[in-house]
Amino acid sequence: MKTDIKNIEDIKLLVDTFYGRVQENDLIGPIFNEKLEGKWPAHLEKMYSFWQTILLDEYTYQGKPFPPHAKLPVEGEHFETWKKIFNSTVDELFEGTVADEAKWRAERMAAMFLSKIEYFREYTGKTVL
Repeated sequence: MKTDIKNIEDIKLLVDTFYGRVQENDLIGPIFNEKLEGKWPAHLEKMYSFWQTILLDEYTYQGKPFPPHAKLPVEGEHFETWKKIFNSTVDELFEGTVADEAKWRAERMAAMFLSKIEYFREYTGKTVL
C-alpha cells in the first residue's frame, strides 16, 4: 500500500528514483549527465534539501534554483519529458495530498523555468548570471 510523502527518507526515495530514471532517458539524460558529470552526489543532496523545503516545510534549502538551468539547451519537449518522469515516479511510489502537491509544484516550476529560459534567450540586453 502506498503512503504519502511524509519525511526526508521519502524525499530521498523520490529524488533518487526520479534522477536515476532521468539519467537513463534518451532525451534529457545526456543533458543532465553532461552538466552533472562528477557532481551527481552533490546535486542529489541539493535536491533532497530543495524538496524537503518545498514539500515538508523543513527549511534546509538555500540557493537559487533557476540560474543553473538558465543556459541549458532545452525546449518544451525536454520539460514535458521531465514532468512525465517526475509524475510517474511520484505516482508509482506515493499517494496523498503531499504527493499531489509535488506534482503540482513540478508543473509550476517547469512552466516558470521554460518561460524564463525562453525570455533570456530572446532578450540580449540582460544576462541571468
